[in-house]
Amino acid sequence: MDWLQHPELLARAQFGFIAMFHILWPPLTIGLALILFGLETAWVKTGKAVYYHQTKFWTKLFLINFGVGVISGIPMEFSFGTNWGPFSTASGDFMGNILGFETAMAFMLEAGFLGIMLFGWNRVGPKMHLFATGMVAFGSTLSAFWIMVANSWMQTPAGVKLVDGQFAITDWLAAVLNPDLPYGFGHMFTAAIELSLVVMAGVSAYYLLNKRHAEFFRPAFKWAVVALFIVAPLQILIGDSAGSALADTQPAKLAAIEAHWHTNKPGEGAPWALLAIPNQSAQKNDWALEIPDGLSLIATKTLTGKVVGLTHFKPEDQPPVWIPFYAFRVMVAAGVFVAFMAFWTLWMLWRGRERMTAARISDNKWLLRGWLLAVPAVYAAVEAGWMTREIGRQPWIVYGMMRTSEGVSHLPAGTVLWSLSMYALFYAVIGIAALVFASRTIRKGPDFDAPPHQPTARGHRAPATPPAALPAHTAALAGSTQLAVEGGQ
Repeated sequence: MDWLQHPELLARAQFGFIAMFHILWPPLTIGLALILFGLETAWVKTGKAVYYHQTKFWTKLFLINFGVGVISGIPMEFSFGTNWGPFSTASGDFMGNILGFETAMAFMLEAGFLGIMLFGWNRVGPKMHLFATGMVAFGSTLSAFWIMVANSWMQTPAGVKLVDGQFAITDWLAAVLNPDLPYGFGHMFTAAIELSLVVMAGVSAYYLLNKRHAEFFRPAFKWAVVALFIVAPLQILIGDSAGSALADTQPAKLAAIEAHWHTNKPGEGAPWALLAIPNQSAQKNDWALEIPDGLSLIATKTLTGKVVGLTHFKPEDQPPVWIPFYAFRVMVAAGVFVAFMAFWTLWMLWRGRERMTAARISDNKWLLRGWLLAVPAVYAAVEAGWMTREIGRQPWIVYGMMRTSEGVSHLPAGTVLWSLSMYALFYAVIGIAALVFASRTIRKGPDFDAPPHQPTARGHRAPATPPAALPAHTAALAGSTQLAVEGGQ
């Protein structure tokens, strides 16, 4: 327990804990906002109430994630000043502006239109409400972009030079569009979409498995699966490209991810370790299950391509190996599992396209259970991917330019430990509250209240019949019949 007396390790543990908790929420917010915009667009264009009800139901889960994401993200901003003062001072000209852009350009846009999106159904027309939903989706995506600009710059710093311990900007465009940004933002943004689609499929599978609101969730289930048929393989391809780019931008991280210790000789390929027992003190693997030439093929797309080993770097410049090595494999396994589920489900739907009614889908329990399992799997992939990215960057806070030990504030270990404990307690409370609210929302199911305005063929809006104007049993029957008809179209 010596690390409890080490301020740097405690500061890293605190920021890592905050980041790992926070990252559970924004990806679903980002992806679900885009899904909501698509569903509401379909409602405005077609006037079919099923799209309106779908939008309203998934908005409830969006709101929970948005709220927890905001609350859990605020302490990260403060941590830069409290626990990482020297880094904040040195990088303030760049990081301060980028985080300011994220707040002023993205978060304020998202938060400003969120009120219209949530409370404007009976106050603005369909097109205005759709515009607000679009701005929320755009704002959440723009927020992710600026956050990834900051993080990618820490991975591959560009457009700056160190002058008397300060990062001086020499080229703003090069700093923003740094080498890691296309891969970092692309991989994270696609992960957000994939996670949201998996949650949509998993929640729908829950209802289908329990044979509740089957006609409502069968279309949502199919939409999510069809989209994942494209998104899941695309994410694997983007991840492969990002991994290959590490050979040029962060070779030590690539070597740690693959537990690759010795640079392969010219004319010989580097083996790829499927599983291994890394021994960093001995600079080798005590045991490994390897595929000959596999790493060269993955990293360089040739059988004999050069892949730099960890022994090429000084021990003090090497990242930890155990966590990046196995976290990366958890991420890959989860990604492959989601892609497999999408292919399997689409094949099942295509094979039984004449017979795959809501009842028949509900009877396929193993398929639906697989989608329930896919939800924690995709969250594990996000967490594991972030651990791979961040721990693999060590011992640098700005890769190759500033060490983590140089960026940490000089605080007593007890002070950092106390604040870490308080953060853990605070996040446990809001995390449990979020899960309770989400489970209640899912158990309650969708509401079938009439749309506030029904779009017409000419683009005008006519008020729909208020639910109170119909007897309760008549309104319920009409809603069920309408959903059954539209869900089958």
